[in-house]
Amino acid sequence: MIPSLDHLKRAYAVTSRATQVTPLLESAALARPAGAARVFVKPESLQWAGSFKVRGAYWRLTLLSPEERERGVVAYSSGNFAQGLAAAGEALGIPVTIVMPIDAPAAKREATKGYGARVVLTDHGSRAREEVASEKAREIAREEQLVLLHPFDDPEIVAGQGGAGIEALDQLSAKGARADLLLCPVGGGGLIGGISLAFHYLSPETEVVAVEPEGFNGMGTSLARGSVETVPLGSPSICDGLMARRPGAAPFAAVTQAGVRGITVADAAVRRAMRIAAERLKLVLEPSGAASLAALLEGGLDLSGKTVLVIASGGNVSLADFTRHVADA
Repeated sequence: MIPSLDHLKRAYAVTSRATQVTPLLESAALARPAGAARVFVKPESLQWAGSFKVRGAYWRLTLLSPEERERGVVAYSSGNFAQGLAAAGEALGIPVTIVMPIDAPAAKREATKGYGARVVLTDHGSRAREEVASEKAREIAREEQLVLLHPFDDPEIVAGQGGAGIEALDQLSAKGARADLLLCPVGGGGLIGGISLAFHYLSPETEVVAVEPEGFNGMGTSLARGSVETVPLGSPSICDGLMARRPGAAPFAAVTQAGVRGITVADAAVRRAMRIAAERLKLVLEPSGAASLAALLEGGLDLSGKTVLVIASGGNVSLADFTRHVADA
């Protein structure tokens, strides 16, 4: 269940041929007020389809059999995995069906369709939206004989997302730096699962912190209790991509091995982070993508003299929503 370093490297060798090397940005303007020695931001928002998700999706699709590729795949997603999988499917010529909650951002829904995927919407009412969407995806897989893919609870998805960590380590080395602390946003845990393993194998002295929105700290709760836990359904967060109530078993196994700990951030802090990312870094981040930057800026972490790596995971947000969030910061 836990990918090895060789597994991560094999996945990255494949996905790097189809993904962009996202930059590693250093910011003294972020480091000074935080008391950090150096702060680096890796904007996966600049990746194809606007987030890191295409890394894991592309790797997972390359593992399908010829018969599975012909039939196609189905998955559920609120947006970023939808876009990443749709883009990967378009590149590889594999039909993709995405089940999305009806309240997923319209910009993500339209972008997913733009990559040629079929989108099926679900109305979850008072139920957890991922539960309703996943039920519909399983139903479609069964009725249409499609391969059901999970957006994060899959060791191969974890392995594919690990490429972001390998890439960041190479970039840090080129700048003569090693990270003391890594901040990574968490929904179901696929990204932090892969990245934390890359650092566990190649930079074990780096402390990795899982950043979640308040009320959706399934990973942090699970890490504290030592087993996969589901947090109660609470009020929605603006971080729509991080609203999983429990981590996947595969990512949880990875982060447990890597010694990750969890923290939470409030929506207000995320809005401020979005504004600062735009003003200081010239980056447009969606709320989910700005969560780790919010953790850096809020002052709750001891960053004195440390080199910090912040993963900005996505930038799929409409201009109207971005403007509204920044105006409220």
